[in-house]
Amino acid sequence: MSTVERPCLGHALLREQPALHRYVTSLVTTDPHHVEDIVQETLLRAWQDADRLDRDARPIRMWLFRTARNLVIDAWRKRRAVPAGLAPELGVDRPDHGNLAETVCDRVVLTDGLRRLPDAQREILVHVHLLGRAGEDVAAGLGIPPGTVKSRTHHAVRALRAVLEQAA
Repeated sequence: MSTVERPCLGHALLREQPALHRYVTSLVTTDPHHVEDIVQETLLRAWQDADRLDRDARPIRMWLFRTARNLVIDAWRKRRAVPAGLAPELGVDRPDHGNLAETVCDRVVLTDGLRRLPDAQREILVHVHLLGRAGEDVAAGLGIPPGTVKSRTHHAVRALRAVLEQAA
């Protein structure tokens, strides 16, 4: 019975690199530099995890392809994430098809009106109307009873209307 000598991990990785490169290119077709980054990161992780890889149970190619796919997905998620400080609920990414000058003017007037309100009323309006949060969630987040949220919202809307009517 002859034993087949298993090649060292470095040689196995070098043999799999062209197939891995083709696979990643099929996933990331737009940027060859990104493809190369994913391939290199995958090979680096294989080298770093060499002691945990069981190459006798299954071919290394399966591990490489799965790791590369996970890296592609992670990179995609990272690119599409909203930067800190911007709330997608506020419609930052939503195109406005109206008159841009009117939109800017309305936002300036609204922002100025909100600034003139007491802090508690402004905070309630932002949570309830701009962020669209439910009253119970706002109450839990601010540590106040739900009835207080309703009351403050009512009074804040009336106060904001009065401020905006004065501005008009």
